[in-house]
Amino acid sequence: MIKLLGAVLVLLAGTLIGFQQAARFAERPRQLRTLAHALQRLETEIGYGHTPLPEALERTAAATAGPVGEMFRHAANGIWENESGTFQESWELALRSGWPATSMRQGELGVMLRLGSTLGISDKEDQMKHIHLALLQLKAEEDTARDDQGRYEKMWKSLGVLIAVLVVILMV
Repeated sequence: MIKLLGAVLVLLAGTLIGFQQAARFAERPRQLRTLAHALQRLETEIGYGHTPLPEALERTAAATAGPVGEMFRHAANGIWENESGTFQESWELALRSGWPATSMRQGELGVMLRLGSTLGISDKEDQMKHIHLALLQLKAEEDTARDDQGRYEKMWKSLGVLIAVLVVILMV
């Protein structure tokens, strides 16, 4: 009876681990789309609303859900609270502190850090060009993420179950 209970627990744990890994592959393209929408919103606020950068970040954060919105909110708060610091410092701090909560990778972080080094130091047209460039780079990352999702999501689900079955067989 105890062996049967142990086998069920091992099967459950292996299956959950596999599904958790698969969920990370499914979440990455969603978060990249959310990030792209947030950047489009920021571009609109800067370009057409003539909104100052901290206020544009706050409005973007309010319209964006999840960890992406939190990063924008943290960047806006960093600007308001640290008057002597630069936007780039606040942006980098917000990204580095919020990035582990996302399913995104280092390539996307690099795109966002490069964007932060150009925002707030040039005119509106130049900022819009840099946001547009970041959007193009994130679109390429999203395409890669979708390919990875299609390739690895089902594999991780099956792998979790199969490894758990193998462990159960070795236990018995």
